[in-house]
Amino acid sequence: MDLQLDGKRALVTGASRGLGYATARQLASEGARVAINSRSKDKLEVAAKTLKEEIECELHTLPGDLTEQDTPAKLVAGAVQALGGLDILVTNAGGPPSGPFESFDEPTWQKAIDLSFLSHVRLIRAALPHLRKSSSASVLTITSVSVKQPIPNLVLSNSIRAATIGLTKTLALEIGSEGIRFNSILPSWTETERVYELMSQRAEQKGTNVEDEIQAQSDGSPMGRMGKPEEFANAAVFLVSPAASYITGVMLPVDGGMYKGTL
Repeated sequence: MDLQLDGKRALVTGASRGLGYATARQLASEGARVAINSRSKDKLEVAAKTLKEEIECELHTLPGDLTEQDTPAKLVAGAVQALGGLDILVTNAGGPPSGPFESFDEPTWQKAIDLSFLSHVRLIRAALPHLRKSSSASVLTITSVSVKQPIPNLVLSNSIRAATIGLTKTLALEIGSEGIRFNSILPSWTETERVYELMSQRAEQKGTNVEDEIQAQSDGSPMGRMGKPEEFANAAVFLVSPAASYITGVMLPVDGGMYKGTL
């Protein structure tokens, strides 16, 4: 299938590693022109160097911390300047810290809201004037299967990411008549650095080891394993592509069947 991504202009945030990196890589491999963001300039440059070595592509780096109020608009402006416009926006950010409800104070909640909800709001708001000029505009928010099935010890993520789902669905209904599509992917346990960090924390709390915790979590999937970043990226790149032109307002779990509900 031709995804019709050749020459499309994409901004992917949180893309120095994990799901964001995998998505940017797949977009580039399909011929898209890509701008990537990360809070760490050094990690971003390493990611860009690796991508350029693997794939002959146009790639631009835009360092910046998404929790800072002015950063999303600066990132969008930088991407538009580098790419000459914008067709695709993938809003992704690292997750907030793990822990039980009573372990978090008000400033921690606010920082988590800035990271896992307001970053999406601010990026989309800044991007809309440019997306309106595109003939194939698409926005993908990356959230978590926790919005359907809360994950133990992740109260911040469970609570705040649900707001992004509400935002995504609302914008699909509100702005769909303008030809801009809004979808979200709800990943479950995937072999990323963040998941290994969470497994390490869980092992320390339980007095086990990381390998045992990974296996225990993998057993929760009918497929008996965690997902791979490239499996997530394949779904993400299809959803933002013109090949998915009649798909909007979808909240797609990419979870190997770990979510046990029917809706």
